[in-house]
Amino acid sequence: MRSIQEYQEIIVSELEKFTDSIKQTELYAPVKYVLGLGGKRMRPVLTLMGTDMFGGDLKHSYSSALGIEVFHNFTLLHDDIMDDAPLRRGQKTVHEKWNINSAILSGDVMFVQAFTLVTSCRTEYLRSVIDIFNVTAIEVCEGQQLDMEFETRDDVTLAEYLEMIKLKTSVLVGCALELGAVLADAPKEDARNLYDFGLNLGMAFQIMDDLLDVFGDANLFGKQVGGDIITNKKTYLLLKALEDANESQQLELKRWMSNNSHNSAEKVQAVTAIFEDLHVKEAASQLMDQYYDKAINALNRINVPVEKKEYFKGFADQLMQRTY
Repeated sequence: MRSIQEYQEIIVSELEKFTDSIKQTELYAPVKYVLGLGGKRMRPVLTLMGTDMFGGDLKHSYSSALGIEVFHNFTLLHDDIMDDAPLRRGQKTVHEKWNINSAILSGDVMFVQAFTLVTSCRTEYLRSVIDIFNVTAIEVCEGQQLDMEFETRDDVTLAEYLEMIKLKTSVLVGCALELGAVLADAPKEDARNLYDFGLNLGMAFQIMDDLLDVFGDANLFGKQVGGDIITNKKTYLLLKALEDANESQQLELKRWMSNNSHNSAEKVQAVTAIFEDLHVKEAASQLMDQYYDKAINALNRINVPVEKKEYFKGFADQLMQRTY
């Protein structure tokens, strides 16, 4: 196994080759732009890690790994349009820099590019790769649809929320790892256990993200603490609070959520106080740990040398080490 930095360097190098090969036209300019905004490139790194776990030739996984990264950025581009987001990684979003029509069309071509890259693999793995990627792509769209529906619903349940974050984000983590394993000719059961490792680790990470937004150290978290509260975003913490609150607490929560004219700092302080009274931080932490344990249990079922499992466990531990 290589270091995470070494995998990232491979992906960055391959991504540069890919963007250099893209046509110099208005259709492709936004594609180059969005792929050049940076990021940790963790999803394609996971594909390479999955291949390395089973002793495969990394070069055989380069294209599929790049396809995962292009697909991920395609989803971000279209999400930004739906959210009317002005910025992505501190830079103008594609629809702001160009226009909505250009962003939609460039996103469409990115999806085709992603599929082409993912399926540029050895013929004997093509059917499995297509099936895995297509199922995941559909699930991500289903997750995005649920997320949009939640914005106008006041009856979202915890079960629905967990299903949404699974589909919108966690399935792609599992997919990236499973593709890497498949391309290394891993046994089907082992590849699926690696998928389960990624899926559950992704769930743990998303719940941790909800926790950090409210209880995180702003200097370490890298964004405004309480942002989800200010925007009335339906998170695990809010939905758990609404589920456990008494009538008076429910009314107060709904009052803060229904009026965006409140002072932001006052709103964050008041809603956080209700969260603390209802011990939702502890509930979220417990659920996060349960998903982490499921991830490690799936990892332990994989039939590879112990040192490789330890490498993946170390990766999981590092990913989850964010202070709140």
